[in-house]
Amino acid sequence: MTSIVTVFFAALPLFIVGLLLIGLLWPATRTMPVAWLSAVVIGAVVWGMPASWIVAASISGVLTAIQILFIVFGALVLLYTMLRAGAFSTLNRSFTTVSEDRRVQIVLVAFFLSAFIEGAAGFGTPAAVVAPLLLGLGFPALAAVVAALIGHAIAVTYGAVGTPIIVGIREPLENVGYINQVLAGNDQTAAEFAINVAAWAATYHLLIGFMMPLFAVGIVVYFFTPQGSRTMEPIIEVVPLCLFAGFAFVIPYWITAQVSAELPALVGSMLGAAVVIAALRAGYFKPSTEWDFPPQEEWPQHWLGSIHPTDVESVLSEDREMSLLKAWFPYIFLISSLLLTRSIDPMSSLLQGDTIILLGTPISLQVASTSTVVGEITVGVLLFEWTQIAGTTIGNSINLLYVPGIWLLASAMIAVPLYKLPTDAVSVVWKEAAIKLITPLIALSFVLAMVQVMLQSGSHAPGLDSMIVVLAVVIADVLGPAYPLVAPLIGALGAALVGSNTVSNITFGPLQFFAADSLGISRELTVGAQAVGGAIGNLVAIHNVVAALATVGLVGEEGRVIRLTLIPLLYYLVCAGMVTLLFTYLLFPTTF
Repeated sequence: MTSIVTVFFAALPLFIVGLLLIGLLWPATRTMPVAWLSAVVIGAVVWGMPASWIVAASISGVLTAIQILFIVFGALVLLYTMLRAGAFSTLNRSFTTVSEDRRVQIVLVAFFLSAFIEGAAGFGTPAAVVAPLLLGLGFPALAAVVAALIGHAIAVTYGAVGTPIIVGIREPLENVGYINQVLAGNDQTAAEFAINVAAWAATYHLLIGFMMPLFAVGIVVYFFTPQGSRTMEPIIEVVPLCLFAGFAFVIPYWITAQVSAELPALVGSMLGAAVVIAALRAGYFKPSTEWDFPPQEEWPQHWLGSIHPTDVESVLSEDREMSLLKAWFPYIFLISSLLLTRSIDPMSSLLQGDTIILLGTPISLQVASTSTVVGEITVGVLLFEWTQIAGTTIGNSINLLYVPGIWLLASAMIAVPLYKLPTDAVSVVWKEAAIKLITPLIALSFVLAMVQVMLQSGSHAPGLDSMIVVLAVVIADVLGPAYPLVAPLIGALGAALVGSNTVSNITFGPLQFFAADSLGISRELTVGAQAVGGAIGNLVAIHNVVAALATVGLVGEEGRVIRLTLIPLLYYLVCAGMVTLLFTYLLFPTTF
């Protein structure tokens, strides 16, 4: 039985994160270095980690951070290029010209457009972009933020072209020896396991997430009507539209997740929006009455930010004449590129760093390998691999040709001549994107270094459990068979603490795996519940809330936003926990 003292120290780095980030509202750039230092001290003193293992684990975390930041950089460059060219104004017009009804606009813009941006960019981008767009359409600032936050949540599991699954689930599992042994016993690799997790997570969303458009509409309509006039009638009137929109999204979303973790949010939002817009234009599901907010002079002060709905020019990019196809083209190119590079062999294998045989000739992106005192280093075409770091068994790699960042940048570069952007505008876009990386570079490097130290804390000595394993075993022992009920909650807490589903998966994905393994229940179903909880936890992630409020000039109203977004959060956590329990013990008990 693990001692209470050991459990206390295993949990201490995570407790420090919660205390400093949530309790004292420290920024992540201050919190994460302190949390990493605590993990280092505990690893060295309590777990007896040699300095070489601490250094190797920290370096591995930084390498993962660099890969994530490359994706973020590509996403930001494409986003800023689209905004500066006015393409997002065109996309926004295509949604809003369908109907002037605010409820319909919430479905089209706050749900579908937010989900699309989440699938393409992630990392808090959707709410920060869609909130000012809704503001420009005439929404109160507070309503715009709430709608945008709720609207993008279901897409977060596969945000930033699959990053939470690829980087958050697959890569950490690949770096833990025991997990690889368990997977090998089932004739699985970490990559295959991650795809199965993605499919199960989409199944949870299929059964629960179709309600999210209704939550977005219902909360805005009910709470942004004067208190004495609140009624359910305007909400009931659009229940058919909201449910139709929910299923139009989750069905292609679920189908795509069976084969890819990169595209579900993109495919679900694009196909779903197309189906819903076609139905509305054909006269189906259109509300019989037109609902709007009360006159602006009647709005309470806390609805308004420093930017008012009438200040359209201050929140939307310059309005240029542009066809819808032209506006969508960079994202069409992005999706096509990802499909081609991930589904067609031998291209897919080559880009992942493997050697392929073409016309009898071996071809590889690797250029040279060398053994040094700090480990085995391989370099290639946008490829860097470091194994046996500092003489340990820890290794990691950066493969920029395969991660979505390279295709995001390619899409942005194609957009430049397409939109005829001047050179100085392109320069500004790249500089803005680079500046945005400074803060996440610090935060991500230290949080991922902390997580790797915790994960590898038992690897230096045979039979020694790491901090993560200790926590998993204790939670499993305490909760026993009821553990599946709280698996989504653990993921949500991680996302709420660090503001990222990816980091929540990195931190708690191995924990969930170990807990399921200890209890003898399905590892895929449990880690899938983690991916779902990590997504929905973004609703109350303070980083996302602050970023969205800042775009509409309403910083300081975080409490009001979180109070409203707690409603769909609680719905999701309760339902996801029940579905996980049902799947685990009754419907799919033999799933690995």
